[in-house]
Amino acid sequence: MGPAKNNLITVDELSKLFLMSKATINYYTNMGLLHIADKQGNKRLYDKVEVDERLKKIKELRRSGYSLRLIRKQFTGPVSPGDPGIDGGLL
Repeated sequence: MGPAKNNLITVDELSKLFLMSKATINYYTNMGLLHIADKQGNKRLYDKVEVDERLKKIKELRRSGYSLRLIRKQFTGPVSPGDPGIDGGLL
């Protein structure tokens, strides 16, 4: 069962709600840190509850000194060494 329709929000709404730039949200999505729950035309919709939980975890790990690459690894599994798309390929 997918997210409830009333829990779905757009990038614009996420940006305002979590005080983040749309570019950061798109970057996190492209990295696999945030998941697109649904699409309406060319608008990506996110599950508000899932994004809230993930962003809290990301912020907590960033404050602890973890790179986005290591955070992605925690969320998605192993990352190839030297992945040029994340942190310039450096740990």
